[in-house]
Amino acid sequence: MSRRSRNSRAWRYVWSGIRRDADARALVLASESDEWSYDRQQYSDSDSEAEYPSIVPAVPSAVPVTGESYCSCDSQMELSCNPRLRGYTHLRDCHCGEDDQDFDWVWDEGSRSSATLLSCENRKVSFHSEYSCGTAAIRGSKELSEGQHFWEIKMTSPVYGTDMMVGIGTSDVNLDKYRHTFCSLLGKDEDSWGLSYTGLLHHNGDKVSFSSRFGQGSIIGVHLDTWHGTLTFYKNRKCIGVAATEMKNKRVFPMACSTAAKSSMKVIRSVSAPTSLQYLCCSRLRKLLPSGVDALRVLPLPPGLRHLLHSKLGWVLSLDHTHTHSNTHTPPGPSSGSDSEGCSSDPEACQRKRCRWT
Repeated sequence: MSRRSRNSRAWRYVWSGIRRDADARALVLASESDEWSYDRQQYSDSDSEAEYPSIVPAVPSAVPVTGESYCSCDSQMELSCNPRLRGYTHLRDCHCGEDDQDFDWVWDEGSRSSATLLSCENRKVSFHSEYSCGTAAIRGSKELSEGQHFWEIKMTSPVYGTDMMVGIGTSDVNLDKYRHTFCSLLGKDEDSWGLSYTGLLHHNGDKVSFSSRFGQGSIIGVHLDTWHGTLTFYKNRKCIGVAATEMKNKRVFPMACSTAAKSSMKVIRSVSAPTSLQYLCCSRLRKLLPSGVDALRVLPLPPGLRHLLHSKLGWVLSLDHTHTHSNTHTPPGPSSGSDSEGCSSDPEACQRKRCRWT
């Protein structure tokens, strides 16, 4: 009898442990379901409003894009944006270089959708902090007119959904127009240009295949050259093509938009420079040097000039205009794994690009 009693107590202990594990798994599954409980219409390609907002899918209906990360410092740890902690960022093996930058503009607190939240001294924008019911957008704090403008935006969250885009737009773009509709906002009209995470380039309601996809950790660079009138995109600091060639005399703002819940982007560089002889010389030097070469290190420059160029035009000398594959007449699709087009701000080269929107 005593042995049976001990066995009974042992079995009760085992079953109670199994029940506790089952309850724990149920809590985990419930929390994951809440985290992914974004309206299922978000993942469709339709621009219509959600028809069944109360129905939540049991599993995510879209898989975030991976494999395009330039630097994994954000996934390692969410660092504080306190400037006094900048030195610690380098200990995390960050290759983005954002801590060495002076920012010409940040995101504009007064020009954003209601479904956005700013942090990190207005450099990081978070979209749809709880759930998503449409498209949210934001503008930069500075209108870009004359001169050379370059900025980089890092995807600091999983990239998925109907669309997450980086681009430019005029002041006429209505940021809240599609707050209850899932769509590709940038490029939906003639006043904006947008590069989608799917690799499609949008403008005036049209879209063309432009690059491979980008995902969390990817860095998207944008160069607006008002002298030559070109708009050029970079991915992970490699040129992927000239998107537009008729940008002279246009006054635009940097823009970004997202339909994905709990998504975010961060400005890690924003610089401007006049179109001077100094800029043109630096741009030409960069194109003459091989890919991956540190121009400021290999060029025999006096220390004073080296420091001046690093502080004012270092971004020009760091741009990579080269490409590893020959140009083709057929642009790569959204799922292509390579970015075969080279880049140039020369008007003649722009005519050979895959798209020539005006």
